[in-house]
Amino acid sequence: MSSIDIRGRIDSIEAGYEYLLAFAAQGVRDDQKSPSGGQLRESLGKMSESMDGLADVLGGLVENGSIGPPEAWRGVLVTLAADATAARSAIELVRSQESVSSQLVDNLNASIHLRAVLTDLFLIDELLARAD
Repeated sequence: MSSIDIRGRIDSIEAGYEYLLAFAAQGVRDDQKSPSGGQLRESLGKMSESMDGLADVLGGLVENGSIGPPEAWRGVLVTLAADATAARSAIELVRSQESVSSQLVDNLNASIHLRAVLTDLFLIDELLARAD
């Protein structure tokens, strides 16, 4: 694993969240009747895929010692795994709906689980930048 792999996932999650913010502001009642509905589902899918195994990918970098002492990262990896699993569950719940409204996406955006992953990633991204 390289830092490029984890950074690609981070970028995908952050870009997806930015899209979710924009979608929530549109006032869409049903994504299936909206020109941007397909993009919403695609963004949610990419976010979910990027969160799947996220801590394991980061753990690969940690184990080879390229981003600092592994013992310092162990708790962060446990936290990231839990946060990503919870956020991914919420994303998948929204994706499973027959129609998705801006209000539903706004509620997803407000989810503490999604916000926890984002703040984890802000910290991790900064630490990766320092390790380069």
